[in-house]
Amino acid sequence: MKTIDSIPTGKISRATRLVKTGVKVGINQLKYYGDALVDPENAKEKLNQNNASDIYDGLKSLKGSALKVAQMLSMEKNILPKAYVEQFSLAQFSVPPLSAPLVRKTFYKYFGLYPEDLYDSFNANSIAAASIGQVHQATKDGKKLAIKIQYPGVADSISSDLAMVKPVAIKMFNIKGKDSNKYFQEVEDKLLEETNYTLEVTQSQQMVADCSHIPHLTFPQYYPDLSNERIITMDWMEGDHLSEFTKHNTNTLLADQLGQALWDFYMYQMHELKRVHADPHPGNFLVTKQGDLVAIDFGCIKAIPDEFYIPYFELAVPKNINNPVVFTEKLYALEILTPNDTPEEIAFFSSLFHEMLSLFTQPMHSETFDFSDETFFSKIGDLSEKYSKDTQIRKMNGNRGSKHFLYINRTFFGLYNLMNDLGSKVSVNNYKTLKNKNV
Repeated sequence: MKTIDSIPTGKISRATRLVKTGVKVGINQLKYYGDALVDPENAKEKLNQNNASDIYDGLKSLKGSALKVAQMLSMEKNILPKAYVEQFSLAQFSVPPLSAPLVRKTFYKYFGLYPEDLYDSFNANSIAAASIGQVHQATKDGKKLAIKIQYPGVADSISSDLAMVKPVAIKMFNIKGKDSNKYFQEVEDKLLEETNYTLEVTQSQQMVADCSHIPHLTFPQYYPDLSNERIITMDWMEGDHLSEFTKHNTNTLLADQLGQALWDFYMYQMHELKRVHADPHPGNFLVTKQGDLVAIDFGCIKAIPDEFYIPYFELAVPKNINNPVVFTEKLYALEILTPNDTPEEIAFFSSLFHEMLSLFTQPMHSETFDFSDETFFSKIGDLSEKYSKDTQIRKMNGNRGSKHFLYINRTFFGLYNLMNDLGSKVSVNNYKTLKNKNV
């Protein structure tokens, strides 16, 4: 793969790159009008493919938060057109890496040493490259190591990148009102945390200590002495990326075993730790030859406060969803409904969230759930399609819900999609039987 020697880091240079991407999208739209006359059946798909390709090409040159947004969107399989999901999923572990000279320069800046001074051997060619950093292989004292290096300027460009995205997002999601900044601040805060590799090492070591008792789940060891705010050294873990494994696996028992480990991992975090690995995409999980699941990359950890956790999971209980008084009370507690809502808004959003929650919480309604059930996922897709075409929703204030919804819903969407990829059948409450001997 072609390497890159520099990344636009200035506000103007990054904005210019985004404007060029916008011009390409505009040209694609003009082409669409002509294609629609000649080939109406395939015109929309062609537009989506062209736009997805041009947008991804623009974002991958910027890296950082711009590319991270694409990665997040790729997890929404039932919301985005297929062309976007396929292109944006490349942001998980397949983008142009930094060149070897730029890698050495980064090492010297943060360690005062070159990689060959720190390790017994170091492969200057990247093994994998994603939105915020890339991974190299090294050895030291007989151990094979993975070295994650953050792209230059990523942390410094987050605020300006989001400021450019904000007007588009406000229009797209019809966000109104003075409280809208809480959503953008939540995203900015989490992205800044993800660029703090010293924090990530601490979070990673804590997650290993908290969850290593879960069967068929394993983690790398982290090395703080060989890590800093922009570079992380950890064990090299052998295995297939989860997305590659699901393409060839035909062993349903193994799929169930891996799915149970993944489900238990997330439910234990949600309900016991009250903090969760909020980045569940295939690039963050490997499958070993022994049939274990490897969890890596704990830069995005979301703490779940009780004022959100309690009403959120109370609405996962069918009797609460179907009790109008309790249901309405929880909607106010979660800021889905507000004291300033009109009767029309109260009726509309109460109906919308009743339909959504009744469907999305189905995996928690019984002792077992089969994530290979395509009917469940097609219903999610149908519901997304229904409300994307609803003209009434455009008249409503889209400034809805606690800021905590952003990453908790993202976590569940990502988890459900991974479980569906595996096609696993799991025991829903198995996590309750797991006791950590270290606690």
